[in-house]
Amino acid sequence: MKVFAIGSALKPITDEQRKEIMPKEVPDTLRLYLDGKIEQFWFRDDKPGVVFLMNVDSVEQAKATINALPLAAGGILGFEMIPVGPLKPLGLLLQGR
Repeated sequence: MKVFAIGSALKPITDEQRKEIMPKEVPDTLRLYLDGKIEQFWFRDDKPGVVFLMNVDSVEQAKATINALPLAAGGILGFEMIPVGPLKPLGLLLQGR
């Protein structure tokens, strides 16, 4: 299943936290990408945060995966999980065939 994990900053990150957390956050995120759990990722233009398109078995798995990342585990980023799937109403257009 596909899940959008939309992350927003819960609190500003200090320079000290950035130096401590980011050397862990980046490799952990890249591992999830290389493992196929994160399919695509973007930085938000509207406010500090990220958007991940995840390929997981469940929303619960997406939450557990994201909450293990250092920024989420440290309470710096919070995530909204939105499960998505095929646009099923398009099937109505095929019924006449």
